[in-house]
Amino acid sequence: MELGILIMGIVAGIMSGLFGIGGGIIMVPSLIAIFGMDMLNANATSLAAMLLPVGILGVIAFYKAGYINVRNALWISLGLLSGSFFGAELAVSVDVKVLSKMYAAFLLYIAIGYLDIPKLFRKKKFQQVEPVISGEKIKYSFWLFIAVGLFAGVIAGLFGKGGGLVIVPVLIKFFKYDAKAASATSLAALQLPVGLPSVIVYAQAGYLNWLFAGLMALGIVFGVFFGTKLAIKLPAAMFKKVYAFFLLGVSVYMVYKYI
Repeated sequence: MELGILIMGIVAGIMSGLFGIGGGIIMVPSLIAIFGMDMLNANATSLAAMLLPVGILGVIAFYKAGYINVRNALWISLGLLSGSFFGAELAVSVDVKVLSKMYAAFLLYIAIGYLDIPKLFRKKKFQQVEPVISGEKIKYSFWLFIAVGLFAGVIAGLFGKGGGLVIVPVLIKFFKYDAKAASATSLAALQLPVGLPSVIVYAQAGYLNWLFAGLMALGIVFGVFFGTKLAIKLPAAMFKKVYAFFLLGVSVYMVYKYI
């Protein structure tokens, strides 16, 4: 069983490095479906696995490639730290079935919005604005990045995952980041122990498996490195399509699983 947890951590790490997510979107469903955990224990274990900077090797690779705005990532981290507490408090006080349906609906909404399916049926009327690499061409208020982190933190605290699934699409859609820069900045923001308030709330409520969290963290360290290398090598257009279908696949699975 421990070997399976370690392998799951490696897979989650690859996804983290590739898509800028925390890895919980892989870990939580796997802990529930494969290892028989209930949702709240899976949430807590996933969040605990991400407390250490397990994706630091990927962040370094992204930074060297010029994809990370460190300042903006730090502002997002600040919002994540505050939001995760409120999300966890909400999670332990609502019905698990309701929580599961909320998350499935959230994922489906994000996937449909990111794919922009209606656009496929419209003629292109205007020239698309070229995205910036890391937010340097357009200056945004730091409060906006804190707000992004706050909302992402609430989602992460609620579901033990999803912070990166909020951050990446928002940076692309509203801050004009390209997909790789958004993923890189999201991954960097998640390296600080932003989920600590959530972990404390879950642990006090009796939901946490430290052994599983430690094994997953070890696997993530190695997985992120390889995922990041793959992300940097993928052409930008291909990267965006892969990410879009990843979101869609996860959302469909969660809808099937919980609704």
